[in-house]
Amino acid sequence: MLAHKGSEEGVMVAERIAGKHAAVNYDLVPSVIYTHPELAWVGKNEEELKAEGVEYKTGSFPFAASGRALATDESVGSVKVLADKLTDTILGIHVFGPSAAELVQQGLIAMEFGSSSEDIGLTMFSHPTVSEALHEAALAANNHAIHIGNRKR
Repeated sequence: MLAHKGSEEGVMVAERIAGKHAAVNYDLVPSVIYTHPELAWVGKNEEELKAEGVEYKTGSFPFAASGRALATDESVGSVKVLADKLTDTILGIHVFGPSAAELVQQGLIAMEFGSSSEDIGLTMFSHPTVSEALHEAALAANNHAIHIGNRKR
């Protein structure tokens, strides 16, 4: 169902046949639904984290507050970042809206390297871009959002 997953598994098999070490990280397989607007996610969702008893925090940012999304008339949706409550390690990224697949891919790269929501928050994002929504959602996970109000915890 996911062409990118099948392709990576094929590369892994070829590498193993060639005697090289290869693996697929099945915890970080991005899922994308190519509708308009797009829907994409990677990692855990809130229901999974609750079922596993993981304490987590969330940060979200609506595309309605994104200058670039507003300028391109694609302001429906939001970005959500789920992070471990104690370590701040990113556990999941969920996007509904413009460029969802690309934003989730940025989050996936961060997750592959064990990044925290603070790491994304400290990273400079180009302006104006839709990717700033990921930045703002990561900032919001720590009550540091710039372009929306922060909720009290």
